[in-house]
Amino acid sequence: MRHQILTLTTLILLLGGCSSVPETIREAPPDAPPLQVVRQAPPEAYLGAQVRWGGTISRTENLQDKTRIEIVARSLYNDGEPKQVDTSAGRFLAVIGGFLDPAIYATGRRLTIVGEITGHKERKLGDMTYSYPVVKVKAHYLWPPPIERDDPYGPWHYDPWYPWHRYPYY
Repeated sequence: MRHQILTLTTLILLLGGCSSVPETIREAPPDAPPLQVVRQAPPEAYLGAQVRWGGTISRTENLQDKTRIEIVARSLYNDGEPKQVDTSAGRFLAVIGGFLDPAIYATGRRLTIVGEITGHKERKLGDMTYSYPVVKVKAHYLWPPPIERDDPYGPWHYDPWYPWHRYPYY
């Protein structure tokens, strides 16, 4: 009996250590407004609201004492990870204190932030003027790049017809 309890406890501790996503990212703030609602409301309507948004980095700009990241919003899974979809509720600006290397926080990487809406900023997006909600970031998580494989079946796929599978079926 002691052996089973010890094994179960060890297993729980090991599995608990596998989660590297911060708790603040995994849990969305209560009553957090979605981006599309904030974008359609007057700029002052959601000042101070706590949000958990995420998406794909479009641009990273380092300023004197902070980094401003433009993010193309994506819907999130329950744990806060941005989905890899071709739809978006719009864009927003995440302001993070300190220096973040643009080579790491690069275009195309997925980022989830938790923070407070501090206003809107008008910027050019192509030929149009776009109103970006601005979020002062309290916590953020840069998701690892997805693993790309050449073999669509995975590295452990076994094909019993291997010698003949490259020939056309006719």
